[in-house]
Amino acid sequence: MQKKIFISFDYEGLAGITNWSDVDKRSADYKRQEMLRQLRAFLSGLEGDYVFLVDSHATGDNIPWEITEEFPNVNLVSGGVRQYYMMYGIDDSFDFAVFFGYHAGIGKLHANMDHTYSSSSIHNIWINGTEMNEALINAAFAGLYNVPIACIVGDDKVVKETKEYIPNALYISTKQSIGRHSAVMKPLPIALNELEESARQLSTKRRREDFQVFKFSTPIELVVEFSDTLRADLVSSMPLVERIDGRKVRLIHEDYKVVFEALLAMTYICAAAKYLV
Repeated sequence: MQKKIFISFDYEGLAGITNWSDVDKRSADYKRQEMLRQLRAFLSGLEGDYVFLVDSHATGDNIPWEITEEFPNVNLVSGGVRQYYMMYGIDDSFDFAVFFGYHAGIGKLHANMDHTYSSSSIHNIWINGTEMNEALINAAFAGLYNVPIACIVGDDKVVKETKEYIPNALYISTKQSIGRHSAVMKPLPIALNELEESARQLSTKRRREDFQVFKFSTPIELVVEFSDTLRADLVSSMPLVERIDGRKVRLIHEDYKVVFEALLAMTYICAAAKYLV
């Protein structure tokens, strides 16, 4: 029976990637082909399923539309600012969600390219007192629609962080991170085979009921610590936001959708900070 699969795509957690220049389209070092080889391997295992693939790295224009010629079962979401950004389009019709190319949260020891939503503006994020990474933040948004997290593809640090809270997902470790800009890579044939075989397992052997829906208990407390006081100044003008100290703000709400959108709004607002100094 055909499954309907939501894939949120990021870049930093993939094998072969260690530096910001590797994931920047404007850079001569941009490693698109390395990314595409891994993505194609994973999609090859899902050829019998409907796939909704959301390009969620930077401005969302990393995956070429031409990939849908090779994989006509894939609907690709491309482009920059959009509602729910990394989680655009998810609803209760999906069997499960996959987070592809994800990385560790900011501040994780020895994590490669660690950050949480904004590498330049956000110093840390806590929800209900727990330090966050993007996988947990996005998993809880999927939880609003009772969509379970079936698979997370990324470095060993995001695997370790997330497995504590979502233990029964399928985890594929692409590399062993050993520093912010260094990692031990798996041999390419092994990495590609693991990606394809894991996807095929999701397609043919796993069911929605095998996986966990992740949610936060209510009321939900979001605390964000910014990289400097200017960013906290900017965000403090938002409704519902309380200033805690020079660099921290807090928002408490019963509805996680409000919390999630507030976090996205904070990220967008902080992007303006560089024009104010």
